[in-house]
Amino acid sequence: MRFWTRRFCGVSIRLIDQARPQSSTPIILAPGDGRAYEIGAMRGVFKADGLETQDRYCVSEWSVEPGQRGPGPHHHEANEELFLVTEGTMWFLAGEDWVAAPTGTFLRIPAGVTHDFENRGDVRATAFNVFIPGGFEASFSEWADAAADRS
Repeated sequence: MRFWTRRFCGVSIRLIDQARPQSSTPIILAPGDGRAYEIGAMRGVFKADGLETQDRYCVSEWSVEPGQRGPGPHHHEANEELFLVTEGTMWFLAGEDWVAAPTGTFLRIPAGVTHDFENRGDVRATAFNVFIPGGFEASFSEWADAAADRS
């Protein structure tokens, strides 16, 4: 496993890279394992994507520390997202409404719908995420690399 840190807009991003099997090989990861990006109080861990899924989908896990914001309101024109809260209570913006999503809550965000997530609680909140179709992590990696090059 390799680690490196880059800065973007004054925020330290910790990148963790792990060698991955090809798409014909089952993927079995221990809790917390995967390609991780730490951006301030938010952590994204990519579990399966790219060659592993032939970009049919991207699987990741997103954690937000207590009292912290997530990525900010955004939408994806051609991608649907699925979220399952696995720890704590995460607040989600889905369209124009914010909803409290305690552990076990499932959300489907259709393509084109503005969304966001944050943690308004006092314990870490985590959500399992599926991005359909895949390719999200490649863009995220390129964005993180470009951001690091600018700092």
